[in-house]
Amino acid sequence: MTRSAFGGSMVGDERVDELRRRKAQAREGGGKDRIQAQHKKGKLTARERLDLLLDPGSFVETDAFVEHRTTDFGMDAKRIPGDGVVTGHGTIDGRTVFVFSQDFTVFGGSLGEMHANKIVKIMDTAMKVGAPVIGLNDSGGARIQEGVISLGGYAEIFFRNVLASGVIPQISAILGPCAGGAVYSPAMTDFIIMAKGTSNMFITGPEVIKAVTGEDVTFEDLGGATAHAAKSGVAHFAAPDEKAALRFVRKLLSYLPSNNVDDPPIVATDDEASRSDAELSQVVPKESDKPYDMRDVIRHVVDRDSWFEVHEEWAQNIVIGFARLEGRPVGVVGNQPKVQAGTLDINASIKAARFVRFCDCFNIPLLTFVDVPGFLPGKEQEYDGIIRNGAKLLFAFSEATVPKVTVITRKAYGGAYDVMCSKHIRGDFNFAWPSAELAVMGPEGAVPIIFKKEIEEAKDSRRREKELVTEYRDRFANPYIAARMGYLDDVIEPSETRPRVIDAFSVLRTKRESRPAKKHGNIPL
Repeated sequence: MTRSAFGGSMVGDERVDELRRRKAQAREGGGKDRIQAQHKKGKLTARERLDLLLDPGSFVETDAFVEHRTTDFGMDAKRIPGDGVVTGHGTIDGRTVFVFSQDFTVFGGSLGEMHANKIVKIMDTAMKVGAPVIGLNDSGGARIQEGVISLGGYAEIFFRNVLASGVIPQISAILGPCAGGAVYSPAMTDFIIMAKGTSNMFITGPEVIKAVTGEDVTFEDLGGATAHAAKSGVAHFAAPDEKAALRFVRKLLSYLPSNNVDDPPIVATDDEASRSDAELSQVVPKESDKPYDMRDVIRHVVDRDSWFEVHEEWAQNIVIGFARLEGRPVGVVGNQPKVQAGTLDINASIKAARFVRFCDCFNIPLLTFVDVPGFLPGKEQEYDGIIRNGAKLLFAFSEATVPKVTVITRKAYGGAYDVMCSKHIRGDFNFAWPSAELAVMGPEGAVPIIFKKEIEEAKDSRRREKELVTEYRDRFANPYIAARMGYLDDVIEPSETRPRVIDAFSVLRTKRESRPAKKHGNIPL
C-alpha cells in the first residue's frame, strides 16, 4: 500500500481490481449460456446492438451496478448488475443521443422498479440537455415478481414519453417481444422500427386470443413487423433484420434536429438548386383518369438520393417521408394516384396528419404534392368515422406553423382540395402545374347535376352529356380561375418545380407565425 502526500492511504490495486470485476460482471448480462440462446434465436445482445447503433467508442454507460431490491419469490438470491437494461449516452454522426437497450438474457428483459428507474433517469437527462432518446426494446413485459411496483415503473416511463413529446425526438426499435402494457411506451414515441422475424408487438398474445375468441394466430401474424407495418400502421418501418433496423434509426436521425429549438442538420449536396427537370413534364398522363406514381415526382424535385419514405407499406394512397432541398431536410406529403386514385380515406388521413404534426413539432418545413379526387366514399368509411378522421389532417395542416409549400400536379377536388395544405389553411406558397384541375368535383360528377334537365331533354342524351363534360373541363378543370382569385401564387411548368420550391423555402426560412394563446387545441381524435 502506498501513501499520499497528505498521509492517507491511496486506493489499493485490489479495489481497482474489484471495480473491474464488477464491471465485467455487468457486461456479462445473464451469462454465456443465455447469450448463446439469444444468438440462436437470431438476435443480438443488448450491448452488441448499442455497438452497431452508436458511433464507435462513443457509448458511455450509466447505472451499470443497479440491482433490483425485491426479496419475494426467491428474488433476493437472483441479483444481476444492470437489472436487465443497459442505459447511457453516445453519439450518432457526432450528435449526442441517449439510449436504453433491454437485455433479454437478464430476467427475460422484464421491467421492474429499478429497471424502470434507469430508463426514467436517461429520459429526464435527455430532456434537460435536449437530445433524442432511442429505446431498443426486447422484453418479456412487466416483472411479475414485483407486482404493481413494475406497473408503476411503466407508468413513470409513459408519463415521460408524454412530457418529451414534441420536445426531443423519441425513437423505438422493437427487436424482440413487446407485449401488454409495454407496447404503450413505443406507441407514444415518434417512430417505431421493427425487425422482421424476431420482433412482435401485441396487447394480448395468441394464447389469450385462442382462449377468449377461439382464433388461432401465430406470433408473427398477430404482431410481427409485416403485420404492423402493412395492416395496423403501428410500425413506421419493417427492417429485414436487427442490423438493418439499427441502420434505419441512424438514417432517420440524419433528418431530425436534436430538439424542438434546434434546426434540422444540413448536409452538403452537389445537386444544384437551379436544376430544372424536363422529365417531370412526362410524369403526369394527359388523361386525367390514368394513374402514375407520385414518388416519381418527388424524386425528380428533391435532392438526388435524399428521399426516405416513412410508413411505406400502410395507407399507400398517400405518401409521406423525409427528403432534402439544398441539403436541408423537408417533410414531404403527397397523394398517390396509383393507389385508390389517391383518394383520402381514414388511414391515409391519420398517417399524414401524424407526420405533419411531427414535422411541425421539430421545425421541419412541409412540401405537399396534391393529386386528390376527394375523400373515399362508402358506408364502411362513414361508419368508421371518415368525418372525424379526415378532420385530423385538416387540423394538422392548419395547426402547422413551419414553412409550407404546396404543388398541385393534377386533381384537387372538393373538401380534399382544402385539406391538402391549400392557401386557405395557410399554405405559404401554393403552386400548380398547367395540368391541375381545381373544382368542387370532377366534370363527370358535376355535369349530370348542373345540367340534369338539359341532358334529359336532349335528343341524344349521352352525346350531349359528353359535350357538356368537355365544355366543363375546358372552363373549370384548370388552375387559372384559382390563380385569378389569388388561391395560387403561380402556375408553373413542371420542369421548374425544383428551383421554384427551393426559392420559396429560402424566402420562408425566417418565417414567424403566431397563433392565439391556448393550453392546447383539441384535435378530433
